[in-house]
Amino acid sequence: MALLEATHLWHHYSPGEWALEDISFELEAGELIGLLGPSGCGKTTLLRLIAGFERPVQGSISLGGQLISSPQRCLPPERRGVGMVFQDYALFPHLDAWQNASFGCRTAADQRRAEWLLVQLGINELKRRYPHELSGGQRQRLALVRALAPGPQLLLLDEPFSNLDVEVRLRLRSELRQVLAECGVSAVMVTHDPQEALAVCDRVAVMKDGGWHQYASPRQLVAEPATAFVARFVLQGNVLPLSCIQALADGGAAFGVAGAPATPDCDVLLRQDCLAVQLDANGSAKLVGREFLGDEWLYQFELQGELLRLKVPLEQELELGSFCRISLQPGAKALLFPPAVAAPALGRS
Repeated sequence: MALLEATHLWHHYSPGEWALEDISFELEAGELIGLLGPSGCGKTTLLRLIAGFERPVQGSISLGGQLISSPQRCLPPERRGVGMVFQDYALFPHLDAWQNASFGCRTAADQRRAEWLLVQLGINELKRRYPHELSGGQRQRLALVRALAPGPQLLLLDEPFSNLDVEVRLRLRSELRQVLAECGVSAVMVTHDPQEALAVCDRVAVMKDGGWHQYASPRQLVAEPATAFVARFVLQGNVLPLSCIQALADGGAAFGVAGAPATPDCDVLLRQDCLAVQLDANGSAKLVGREFLGDEWLYQFELQGELLRLKVPLEQELELGSFCRISLQPGAKALLFPPAVAAPALGRS
């Protein structure tokens, strides 16, 4: 039996403006899953429903086989056995680190767990400092200790690394996986960073406009994106109209396609290693943006009204505004997606 089960969840803040539309998923014991998507896609709303801060308009949530949320029943957050780590830490400024860490502890075992977590996360020597005396990484570690000390079944993390610098963020990602495993706690993490979700999560739910595009392992998301949005947002891939891809193939390079049946209004995912670029004053692709990535360039071209991203070696340096010819590598593989279908209107009772 799954630890957490959400079934046909619908939620809105204003009638007719759905923040979540028909969301169903399961989380197994010991899993860390990610809710990934752009701002406003509904991922934090879903987290708030699981935490008990909101009651769903329709659908249900069960934890450990117990119904905790439905339109008729909403178990209070403090009775759910769920820990929460917020983006802004949410520490008590008038309490020192130890008082914050042990705030939710009800038993001696909880206090021992808090002490152990402070050691595990490397902030035990800071227990008499106040939050304003700690760095961002130290405050987030303290917030994690406070959430885990009472021994929750489930931990909810709302963009826990977004306020941290790159080095601290990478270190905390690794520490999070280790601590969750040692505590035997499952977790749901909200993030808008595809790299972060793919790096630390067992499964990732990709969301957009309150809807569910794909729920799969990181490996499957990369190998088999279910929709054009997943291909764009998660893979940062080139998703272009089929006519545009066919124009690139006019140079004679054969290419294979997989996925939906080919129709003129299909979108196509073409991975960057399938493309070659060559400076050509008569070319149809214009270089409109470039980024230096250290060991290569990331170029952005405008082609037939579409934007196309391509990484090239450092020695292939081009000036902004240059015209180029972009072609398909021989044997390139493309993945076809059918035209997007609008979600049905809610006539659900």
